[in-house]
Amino acid sequence: MTSLHSFLLVSTLLVVVSAFIPARQPVRIAIPLYETEYSKSIPFLTRPEKLDGTMPGDMGFDPMGLSEIQTDLKYARWAELKHGRISMLAILGMVVQSSGIHIPGAAYQVNDPFLAISKVGWEVNVQIFLGIGAVELATFNKHYGEGEPGDLNWLTPNLLEGLSEKELANRKEQEIVHCRLAMTAILGAVVQWLLYGKLGF
Repeated sequence: MTSLHSFLLVSTLLVVVSAFIPARQPVRIAIPLYETEYSKSIPFLTRPEKLDGTMPGDMGFDPMGLSEIQTDLKYARWAELKHGRISMLAILGMVVQSSGIHIPGAAYQVNDPFLAISKVGWEVNVQIFLGIGAVELATFNKHYGEGEPGDLNWLTPNLLEGLSEKELANRKEQEIVHCRLAMTAILGAVVQWLLYGKLGF
């Protein structure tokens, strides 16, 4: 019997014998259902650990697990508020422009919001770009500090002064809800305009 035959015979015996060895059972830790906290937004999913309800608008909605890879939720909230505020301005501007309300001047009489970018000329677009850049540079460092997300600390009327803690929490909740609604609205408006060339029915 050659060494190859011996090797094959031993290998076959090992395979046959291994079939009779009991498989190792994984260790299971029983977690009582009453200790599991579920998401407010999707009740059959467990609440992500970082979404503990302390931030306004936190309903435990994170089906993709983005909060687990985000080290600083304050930075994520800053981004959400910034995009939401821009979206509120954008959807308002898109509705006003497409309805036919324009400022004086031949270059501003276009209802199509995408065509308007080229109609106004490069000078206006450069002004808009520089304005956005100035705001970004002025607020860049605020995203990483310990301050309140969304508080630009600009010299604007303080509409939150004199509010109780409950009223302040309610205002913050209202803002983030409107931000999320506006982000959805501008996405829908852009898709509708690209498909049908108009807003509404």
